[in-house]
Amino acid sequence: MGRTLHAIGPESSGTKVHRKNGARVRLLTPDSSQNGGDLSDSSFTDVEGEGDEDDDDQNDEASGFSDGESGIVKVPLRNARRKSVMPKSAPVIKVNDIEYLDVPDHSPGNSITSINSIASLLKEKLALTLPAVVKKPPKRSNEYKLHAFVGLLFLCIVFLVGFAYVFYHQQVLQRAYFPKIRFNNKDRVVRIYNEKDNEVLVGFLGQDLGHDTAFACLPRDQIQEAACMEWMHKARLYMSYKEYEGSKCYRIIWTSLSEDLAPTDCYDWTSEYGHWYGGGQTPNMQWPVERGEIKMAPFITGDTSKHQWGNVVKRYFINSNGVVLFVDPSTPLYISINETYSKKFCLQAKHDNFSYVYHRPLPTLNYTICTSENITSLHQSRIYDRPVSTLSLKDREMIDKLMTEPIWHIIPSNSSELTEKNIFNYSEDVLKYKFLKHGHILINEFWQENIGDFVLDNSRFPKMNDTIDILHRRGFRIIFSIQPFISTEAVTFKEAVRNELLVSQRGPDHYIPSLTRYKSVLSAGVIDITKKVTIPWLQNKLKPLMDNYAVDCFYVDIGSAYDLPFYYEFEDALANPDEYKTVFMDSMSSKIDIVGVSSAITRPNGPVFVSLPPYPSTWESLQSVIASVLTYGIIGFPLVMPGPIGGSNITKMFKTTDNETEKMDETLPDKELYMRWLQLSAFLPAMSFSYLPQKYGDEKVINLAESISNLRETLVNPIVKEYLKAYGPLDEGLPFNRPLWMLDPKDPICHTIVDEFSVGEELIVAPVITKDAREREIYLPAGVWRDGIDGSLMKGSRWLHHHPVEEDKIAYFVRMPDDTRF
Repeated sequence: MGRTLHAIGPESSGTKVHRKNGARVRLLTPDSSQNGGDLSDSSFTDVEGEGDEDDDDQNDEASGFSDGESGIVKVPLRNARRKSVMPKSAPVIKVNDIEYLDVPDHSPGNSITSINSIASLLKEKLALTLPAVVKKPPKRSNEYKLHAFVGLLFLCIVFLVGFAYVFYHQQVLQRAYFPKIRFNNKDRVVRIYNEKDNEVLVGFLGQDLGHDTAFACLPRDQIQEAACMEWMHKARLYMSYKEYEGSKCYRIIWTSLSEDLAPTDCYDWTSEYGHWYGGGQTPNMQWPVERGEIKMAPFITGDTSKHQWGNVVKRYFINSNGVVLFVDPSTPLYISINETYSKKFCLQAKHDNFSYVYHRPLPTLNYTICTSENITSLHQSRIYDRPVSTLSLKDREMIDKLMTEPIWHIIPSNSSELTEKNIFNYSEDVLKYKFLKHGHILINEFWQENIGDFVLDNSRFPKMNDTIDILHRRGFRIIFSIQPFISTEAVTFKEAVRNELLVSQRGPDHYIPSLTRYKSVLSAGVIDITKKVTIPWLQNKLKPLMDNYAVDCFYVDIGSAYDLPFYYEFEDALANPDEYKTVFMDSMSSKIDIVGVSSAITRPNGPVFVSLPPYPSTWESLQSVIASVLTYGIIGFPLVMPGPIGGSNITKMFKTTDNETEKMDETLPDKELYMRWLQLSAFLPAMSFSYLPQKYGDEKVINLAESISNLRETLVNPIVKEYLKAYGPLDEGLPFNRPLWMLDPKDPICHTIVDEFSVGEELIVAPVITKDAREREIYLPAGVWRDGIDGSLMKGSRWLHHHPVEEDKIAYFVRMPDDTRF
């Protein structure tokens, strides 16, 4: 193969010496120095290597060329140029003191007939001068890209197959047993949806079952129209469905199969699933109820200063998303709310030695969940667990009097301070001010010498029949407080024991009265109202009070579940100790006139108000009054007796130095607290006084009492008349005082407001309940409202910031027609 020697140096520019078959050949090469670097045909010259012929001949001989082959041959310029190939780095060869690059000639015929030929030639020339720079690296293999793509595709396929497998099995396990509910029997997660398929409630059932597998129930254990599944030797679950007009209800029943298992279900109570209300009074009285914390405890009445629940409870909870949850009365119910800040509401069925002793060996958890798009109609349809008896005209008249006239609640610190003279003088103080209506005088248990005597103490009430007659002529009605407790010192105790009228003690013996404490009584028995003979006996004891003293009606101070003896035993088994209250009220309300009760778990029949518990005279107590009244109304107690204005401010007992007798000292509540409490009470179902306004000796307090009395008469009492109409709001299950969300259920701001409420649908009240406050934040629901202080009109769905409310004023707003012009 022929080679071309490129001379190195300035003298060798553009020169190629080619030897072919011993002949020297001069090639035409482009001369870039001519024509200004123009690479046209004329720029190619006939180049011959430099040096004389002698040197050439010598070189020829040395190279093996003969003289006969020394002719000059010209190579045609028009031969087709082969495709250029990037040359490798050329070695240097020195010939006749001239250094040449030994570059293989891959193009026997040079051609510049096209742009491609010129470009190839330029690349070749550049490669000769700068071979290391212009040299094109070999293409890297693309195999690794293919491998990466295949690997990624494989991982995607594995992921999709795995996801499809898991999703499929979740869907298989999460069955839609009934409309709008799905249940995964492996994880035991239940999800409930509304009509728009939005998730409104999530529950975690069977908390104590672990990861055991569920099996279908045997035919003998199944219930008609109910899904049934069983966790072997642990528990059995029934789920059923029933549709009502405008609502869907799901019943869940757990039956324990083991003494070691207490069925427990928990529900997510985070704000994502709305806000919850109901249950009853709780410590620190939170609104909504999920803001509080309740440890797992039996769901029975008690004292919030000692127990988890107060004097009124109802197994009923309602959610702002249109969900209602209520528990069957037969369930031995324990409840926890947000225990250890878990944001969960838990229901548990468990037996114990006090709260739930009359049950089958194994507990059952039985509750129902209902959903609806209309929370108000859902509440009205589900609030009462039994039909409400139709109120008679007499009942409505009594309710009207209790709501439009004040209750004068005489609360002496001890029995010696309650005398006939004190009652008469109290009525005199009321009559001094014409704006104070006469109303009802409520006398507590100290009208007896001992609780359970059921006769007036003649030493303190020698002419009580005459006094009551005078009070009647003055326009007062008399209410006596009675209790189902009989002190061991009462004149009736021996008779009750002899006739076996008291609750007995559990045990093998035939009958031993079980004793307890109640208020100031250190030892007392409890009337067993489940015995048929006790109702006539008690009625006969109370009849002389009605006949001889013309007592108008009674208030039943029935106590809480914890006031019963610990080892109680009724003749007829009760589902829980609170059922005693329902039996007592149902039995006695048809025999005597009852207008109030201190504790309840179901709405009493007739014109019976349910009282708030006694409050100490503090600002914290005032703040909890609103939440308590709203909660009572939500759980089905629309007629609420809110307790004395100002609370109770009785100090601790102390001993005198002269006779060592125990006495109680009573001081007035703080004046500002009393005024703000008075303003709030003007809009509650009833107004109850213990401390008269004139006791403060301040005209400002008296003037406020007069203005509040006039406000009640002109603004609130007309709403009372509408509320008490036959088949009106009271019969429909609507409370007198309502939370703002009942006016605008779709407004999320209304769901959490606790320091405002409505009176019916026409009035919004925003009382001041903090010390030294002269302004407050107020939220108005949708609509047009007239300010009760200055008469200005304003649209709702807005906040009123720093709204001024002076000490003698209360902020309220009256609803106006939507087309009212400003």
